[in-house]
Amino acid sequence: MGKAGSEFILRDLKMDYVYDYMLHLLTDYAKLLTFKPTIPENATAMSSEKMGCPADGLVKKFMMESMVKGPADTGPCTIPPPFAVSSIYDILSRKANSTKEVESWEKKYCDSQNF
Repeated sequence: MGKAGSEFILRDLKMDYVYDYMLHLLTDYAKLLTFKPTIPENATAMSSEKMGCPADGLVKKFMMESMVKGPADTGPCTIPPPFAVSSIYDILSRKANSTKEVESWEKKYCDSQNF
């Protein structure tokens, strides 16, 4: 189970989906706020390149993968469905076939027991 979870995280969980979800939450939360943010006098500008340069290994890989290179062409929360339509049909047909097979076993057993 742990190995399957790790494989899912590495293969299917993309930072784009996480950031879409975070943006959706922050946008809705921001609608509830009434204060006006201001920039402090001694603030310094930070860029994603400055933040990513000192990082190494997986940290740098994930930072570079999640770096925003431009505006998104879709709205937030456009996460694809977990299954393709064809795979859902495959699952449902396997389930139906399994049910029919078990019913035939039950019938054979009942016939052999003279029920």
